[in-house]
Amino acid sequence: MGIPLSAPAKAAMTHERRCFVRQPPAPAMLDVAADPSIWKTLSIPVVAGFVGWSTNWLAVWMTFHPIEFVGIRPYLGWQGIIPSKARRMAGLAVQSILSKLISQREIIEVLDPRKLAAQVVESFDPLLEPWVDELMHEHYPVLWDNLPVFVRRQVYARVRAELPRRVDALMQDIALNIDHLLDLKPMVEDHLERNKALLNRIFLECGAREFRFLVRSGWWFGALFGVIQALQWHFFPVWWTLPLAGLIVGYATNWIALNLIFRPLEPVKIGPVTVQGLFLKRQKQVSEAFCRIVIEEIVTLPRLIDAMLNGTYKERSRALLRRHVKPLVDHVVGGLGGVTKLAVQTALGPSGFAQIKESVANKAQAEAQLPFEDRDFLRDRGAEMQQVIQSRMEKLPPAEFQDLLRPCFQEDELKLILVGAALGAAAGFMQLILIFAA
Repeated sequence: MGIPLSAPAKAAMTHERRCFVRQPPAPAMLDVAADPSIWKTLSIPVVAGFVGWSTNWLAVWMTFHPIEFVGIRPYLGWQGIIPSKARRMAGLAVQSILSKLISQREIIEVLDPRKLAAQVVESFDPLLEPWVDELMHEHYPVLWDNLPVFVRRQVYARVRAELPRRVDALMQDIALNIDHLLDLKPMVEDHLERNKALLNRIFLECGAREFRFLVRSGWWFGALFGVIQALQWHFFPVWWTLPLAGLIVGYATNWIALNLIFRPLEPVKIGPVTVQGLFLKRQKQVSEAFCRIVIEEIVTLPRLIDAMLNGTYKERSRALLRRHVKPLVDHVVGGLGGVTKLAVQTALGPSGFAQIKESVANKAQAEAQLPFEDRDFLRDRGAEMQQVIQSRMEKLPPAEFQDLLRPCFQEDELKLILVGAALGAAAGFMQLILIFAA
């Protein structure tokens, strides 16, 4: 038996004994911050996302820029795919418009020959008297100055009365023979070949949302591939897998994004979600943008008139114009009073009549575009034509509708994807050297 201990003493002894008992060590915590290999591995998805974004951005940029060739021709340098094939692209656009949306004959019908004739008469009416004076002073100033005022007024009145009939007949003749007077294809090709920035604008405005998706999706698809690549690197850290993975990311992000824009053609129901190519889902908005640019800046009335008088069929168009204008001289002189008519005919003679007719025809040809400088009239006729073309474009089957934008990718689609793959591989090598070799 020992000496009994008090409660505080017992507690002190128990504590002392525990201090001599060996306690198992606490498990060591994984120090992620102290392990640089973890951060290097985690950097792979970030780099892959950047590669996907940058290669897609570059693919879009190279599609449209630079507008003119930069470098040493023919192989050492680059020109945007669309600008480098401006004429071909323009030809494809015209082919699509004429074959699927509207014919040349329908263009004239929508513009309305009667309204065109009325616009010509209204524009020329205030200029008739100065033009008659100018014409007569050029050829027969003495005769014209010595004619009584009432005779000159009679000539003005005869011209003013006859002009509407002549112009109306001319417009009807143009409408009937438009396919032999106008060749729309070279007109559009020439214009867009000279204005490559406008051609770029057609595609950029029509596909603005799709191009943004193409660039942004590169980041997300790249990062997703990067996660897979990081897992592979963790378990199989072989140097050549980084450049190979970069190549795959650069290739696949472009390929996937392009296919999501244009595929599937028709809406596909997957559970509660309906899937269709992004570009095809926006058919109405794209149709509005495409038709607005075409009507306002490419197929305009002044350009149509110029194409007829100076284009492929210029000789036919000029001959038609002269055939309708020259009889105006005969009609005006034939309507003068007996003595006055005889005096004018005698003074002019056969050669004089021929000269005046030729001058009238030349004047009509030179001033043919004057009536169509009225912006309000152009806006009115353009809106009418845009409405017709746009409504038809909105109803195109998806397979035909996609051909309006798809050619800009198809022309050098493989080249762009391969450039993306090469840049991805280069980024993989840089990552290997700068991060994992450090």
